[in-house]
Amino acid sequence: MSDDGKLRELICTLAKSMFDRGLTGGSTGNISARTGDGGLLVSPTGTSFGRLDPGRLSHFDASGKLIDGDPPTKEMPLHAAFYETRSSAGAVVHLHSCHSVALSMMPDADTDNFLPPLTPYGIMKLGRVKLLPFFLPGDAAMGDAVRGLAGKRSAVMLANHGPVVAGKDVEAACNAVEELEDTARLAMLTRGLSPRALTDAQVRAVVTKFNVDWDR
Repeated sequence: MSDDGKLRELICTLAKSMFDRGLTGGSTGNISARTGDGGLLVSPTGTSFGRLDPGRLSHFDASGKLIDGDPPTKEMPLHAAFYETRSSAGAVVHLHSCHSVALSMMPDADTDNFLPPLTPYGIMKLGRVKLLPFFLPGDAAMGDAVRGLAGKRSAVMLANHGPVVAGKDVEAACNAVEELEDTARLAMLTRGLSPRALTDAQVRAVVTKFNVDWDR
């Protein structure tokens, strides 16, 4: 199997795994990954993560032209913004995961550092997560909001909508977005219970040890 074929299969396998575990449902969510020649493979519009067809993924060449496959997700502006502003981005994943969406609705949600420091892993895999305001689905302004961050964040949370995470490859992006949802779930489960979060010193130790891009 070619490298392109392997990437197609991997995208569909990871997407189905997230669907099967309830991380995004119905025809929600979208995923993209860089190909070896600088192009993109993208989940088509209106498709379910549980039933993606490797042969029907939207395929863009390095200039951004759709060369085969079905029409892409309407959230292409989000994906494009991450690729344009983060040279390290090899994949982007967007989910409609319940606990992260619930946390985004809380009136005290921190817009600059969305996830509370409950475990080291959210810090290690995501750095600071920016909470963006509500946009209509498919609104190109979402991409503009990501560009406004000038590549300083690998993950954003769209209020009342869902998380969007960029990673060095598709596995890293999927692992990171799952960590975002896990941390949000912990935050919602312990909400109002005064959980013992990591101290500032412990957060700084994690940031230093794992070379996390944290202060921007």
